[in-house]
Amino acid sequence: MFYRLLYNLLIHLFSPLLLALLYWPKKGKPGFGKRWPEHLGFVSPTNGKRPVWLHAVSVGEMVAATPLIRQLKAEHPNLPILVTTTTRTGADQAAKLSDLIEHRYAPLDFPWAVALFLRRVQPRTLLIMETELWPNWLTACGRRKLPVMVLNARLSARSADRYRKFHGIFRLLSKNITHIACQYRDDADRFAGLGVPRNRLSTTGSIKFDIDYDETVREQGKMLRAQLGSQRPVWIAASTHEGEDEQLLEAHQTLLPRFPDALLILVPRHPQRFDQVAALVQKQGLTLHRRTQSEPKAGTQVYLGDTMGELPLMLAAADVAFVGGSLIERGGHNLLEPAALGKPVLTGPSTFNFSDITRELLQAKGASIVADSQELANTLAQLFEHEPQRNAMGKAALKVVEANQGALARTLAAINTQLPR
Repeated sequence: MFYRLLYNLLIHLFSPLLLALLYWPKKGKPGFGKRWPEHLGFVSPTNGKRPVWLHAVSVGEMVAATPLIRQLKAEHPNLPILVTTTTRTGADQAAKLSDLIEHRYAPLDFPWAVALFLRRVQPRTLLIMETELWPNWLTACGRRKLPVMVLNARLSARSADRYRKFHGIFRLLSKNITHIACQYRDDADRFAGLGVPRNRLSTTGSIKFDIDYDETVREQGKMLRAQLGSQRPVWIAASTHEGEDEQLLEAHQTLLPRFPDALLILVPRHPQRFDQVAALVQKQGLTLHRRTQSEPKAGTQVYLGDTMGELPLMLAAADVAFVGGSLIERGGHNLLEPAALGKPVLTGPSTFNFSDITRELLQAKGASIVADSQELANTLAQLFEHEPQRNAMGKAALKVVEANQGALARTLAAINTQLPR
């Protein structure tokens, strides 16, 4: 009770700052339009009665949830599904499934906003993607005896240590969770070590392995590659962050004297940075083409992926993929997207968000860690010069993905046990 009172006091005290971070306009950042009150619980009721409520905070979680939603709807065609996201980019991703789901913005964790949301939506179950846990959400669901299931759950050693220091807060979070479907046995062991009963834990694997790119993605990738130049060496830096782009451009500058026709496809993680990164490329004297422009000109050195939802086809067009958030202390992003397309995967040393996936790919020789821009340039040069090595590395990455598939079926089986009749 003490922790919850303290938490509610703090979130109301800092609410102006929280709301400013969410709504403050930034160049290139899409706004919420007239739907912003949904964050305060003012949502319209859903068309279907008592929907399954699935929460995926942003784009990454929404991409991971998409095959799950499709399969859940295939097994239960009459089951209404409500998807909530916190971000606008997540909402845009959810809009692609508008024939299967309804979308609302998630309530912020003010107790009155959560209560209003639940009163208007009347969900039957809450499914949370990837350990997005909010105390007032869970308390309100517990009071209403709503089953709450966490899917694709991770708990790093660092997070477990943090929860251990504040065990009262973790108990406040976990006591109202019905079931946690963990990605790996290590995750389940850490949750158990924090006091979650074993009968509320299962290991399903990561549904991120169940990536199934259809032939359209590969065909679009081939078309893009033909536009870019089929004979030139092409590498992609995906989901990059501020402080990282400079290092990637430096690596490309190092590469160019050896491979004058080399092309870097650069895809920033956040759309509000597209213009900033474009200016950075031009400042460094590199020729730039943006995807939102017409077909690229011959001799383009950097191709900026300034659209949303097209990363897979750009990955398909490249020879080698570097995954960002890893040359700075961000913990990296999902290495499986390029791996599922049979691409050799490079990453920086910061990979704690995907430590298990990184370890598997490294052991299989489907991925390699580069410490800095110089090592990245050297590794790229080696892979461009040795096609058999490049192909073998891509095949090894794809095998890791294929060997770990099946989590989707196990997760669905776990969900079916939690759905009220």
